[in-house]
Amino acid sequence: MIDAQSLIPTEYPHIVLSHGDVAWIEGTTLKVVELVMAQRAYGWTPEEIHINHRHLNMGQIYAALAYYWDHREALDADIQRREDHVAQLEEQAEESPFVARLKAQGLLP
Repeated sequence: MIDAQSLIPTEYPHIVLSHGDVAWIEGTTLKVVELVMAQRAYGWTPEEIHINHRHLNMGQIYAALAYYWDHREALDADIQRREDHVAQLEEQAEESPFVARLKAQGLLP
């Protein structure tokens, strides 16, 4: 959990920075990069983001997207780092007993 006392305001309304210059949507536990990743994954418009994240108002959503576009290089690098980490974990993970049973039953390739 982030400490509200240690957040730094930005020139973007609704966007604050925590230690390490991590951009958060103020008053939420949602990072700007997480909102952008959801938008990319599902191809959501800002209005669809709002439908799926009712706790955000449209001003917060547009501020987060503006912050992303103005800091795209750094946030894209963060997204790539996250995706690389997930890929590494997937490579290291062993097959679960459940998946093994489904394969044995011919329900999975």
